[in-house]
Amino acid sequence: MVEVWLSAVSYQLSAEVTDEFTETKVEGTRRRRSIDDESSSLRSLRLVCDFWVSGVGDTIADTCLYFHFLLLPFPFSPAFSSTMNQDIINLFDEYTHKPLRRDEFLKRLAKITGSMTAALAVLPMLEVNYANAATVAETDGDIITKDITFPGDGIEMKGYFAQPSKPKNTGAVVVIHENRGLNEHIRDVTRRVAKAGYTALAPDALSGTGGTPSNEDEARDLIGKLEAIKNRNNFLSALRHLRTLKETNRKTACIGFCWGGAMANELAVHDPELNAAISFYGRQASAEDVPKIKARIQLHYGSLDERINAGIAAYESALKSAGTRYELFIYEGAQHAFHNDTAPTRYNEAAAKLAWERTLKLFGEALS
Repeated sequence: MVEVWLSAVSYQLSAEVTDEFTETKVEGTRRRRSIDDESSSLRSLRLVCDFWVSGVGDTIADTCLYFHFLLLPFPFSPAFSSTMNQDIINLFDEYTHKPLRRDEFLKRLAKITGSMTAALAVLPMLEVNYANAATVAETDGDIITKDITFPGDGIEMKGYFAQPSKPKNTGAVVVIHENRGLNEHIRDVTRRVAKAGYTALAPDALSGTGGTPSNEDEARDLIGKLEAIKNRNNFLSALRHLRTLKETNRKTACIGFCWGGAMANELAVHDPELNAAISFYGRQASAEDVPKIKARIQLHYGSLDERINAGIAAYESALKSAGTRYELFIYEGAQHAFHNDTAPTRYNEAAAKLAWERTLKLFGEALS
């Protein structure tokens, strides 16, 4: 009976979550967004209901424990702005970006949640789920996809290629993966770009070691060992490769996420032919390098991403001083990796949708 009631509550709350946003223009091209607090709280309660119904929470005590560490503060509080304890999000961010061993991460997660049992229960909500990756299917009739190789800096680069089924004079886009390598999520983003009418290539930064491994911890370790200049040259080679294709109009852009967002900024510095660079929550380029940028820049950040956001002010100041044409968007209540729909606790559907609309708008303006 309890399971049936919670299922009904979960369904009803799904219908009530509206994710309405408001926007305020801030000094020129900079905008901020605010998420409706009550909607966030309703979503949080629905997660608790789903937790019980899925069978993970076998007892009322389990569900109450989960509810305790998942939600801060109590649901429906006006101060509520996130569906998971921010300490947990920050710890997971440290784990995915710094040399933090998995066993140490789990120990620290257990300390926050109260027990190892609770830590293991929340872990699937933190880690990616590639079952959610295919928003554009490989078999979509509007696109053609294939794995390709192209010359890199002393190595043969591997990549995932997608383009419209009838390409003609298209703009071209390099899609740059996160620090997990070329995975199913990035392949799907590449298909989304092709579906929008562009030729797209997602290079595998780990081509030199045989390609991205299935183990994400191993992929992160290998990413950290890449030689910076050669790695950048490999992505510059991807842009040059796209310009040689007869079906493109030689106009190019790049879009990157997290580690790839930092690379997008680097490519803007080092490729004077680049027309647009879009960085999602990526490390900023050095201020002294900004005058080299010729491309249009578009930057997307989650307001809760303190680590990356620490570099915004200096970067924006340098962009203004250099007269670079740029857009900078900060999404209130959004986490690092808010665009990644395979990362359940950090994905923010409304922010991701708006950011993607802005991305396609810039592609349309810069690649036509």
